[in-house]
Amino acid sequence: MGNTFKTAFLLTALTLLLMLIGRAFGGENGMIIALAIAVVMNFVSYFYSDKIALAMYRAQPVTREQLPKAYAAVERITQKIGLPMPKIYVIPTESPNAFATGRNPQHASVAVTHGILELLNDEELEGVLAHELGHVNNRDILISSVAATVAGAITMLASMGRWAMIFGGFGGRDREDRGGGLAALFMLIVAPIAATLIQLAISRSREYQADATGAKFTGNPYALASALQKLDAYSRRIPLRASPSTAHLFIIQPLLGMNAGMFAGLFSTHPPIAKRIERLTGRPAEFTQ
Repeated sequence: MGNTFKTAFLLTALTLLLMLIGRAFGGENGMIIALAIAVVMNFVSYFYSDKIALAMYRAQPVTREQLPKAYAAVERITQKIGLPMPKIYVIPTESPNAFATGRNPQHASVAVTHGILELLNDEELEGVLAHELGHVNNRDILISSVAATVAGAITMLASMGRWAMIFGGFGGRDREDRGGGLAALFMLIVAPIAATLIQLAISRSREYQADATGAKFTGNPYALASALQKLDAYSRRIPLRASPSTAHLFIIQPLLGMNAGMFAGLFSTHPPIAKRIERLTGRPAEFTQ
């Protein structure tokens, strides 16, 4: 039940953050408006975060006839472990990647890119699908989907706050202008950091767990390790243009071109591919990150 607690904590944190930002910008009235916004955001986060993520990447539902091998692999695994059959989507991009989303196993969706279907062989694709079903089985798809919505909301609020500052959002109040301005400035600095921390805290450990769970489902950790190695290489050549707020959903880190130098590991939402492969196979990967 750890992920249920984490979800409740995230939604509570979003509510408090919105209220603090509302107070900083609009005093008591701002806090009341922010509370109303938070209630709506919490509802949307819980019930629609998966649909938002799928729509963001123009994911299209596919039938068994359109994607027989992927359907067969998912059916084998779900029947073996007793999970409901998720909906399957294809994202129209040549960059190879995949993610799972939904609020519980009964409302789960697995999305794969067109590129991953072209790149991987049947065993490797099954390894990737097993990884995504690992997220479903571990019940961390809700927390990751909600985190995407929360991180996006925090970043959006910070952006709105910057514009408010530029256009004189702090003027004309007889309350302590200086204190209010400092509080609002503090929020603008903290909000993007909070969004990043939410993603980092959630995604790194869950990727290791999903790798291990997926390998257990198939009994073939080497297939997933091989898939990860291919995905890492090809996604660098054809990077996925993803929103930073949803980067943690994917099996491998998108936006690789934006992570450079010594800070790449610090701000990556995923563990290094080499370490994931080493954990799967029990020996060092044959390449370096």
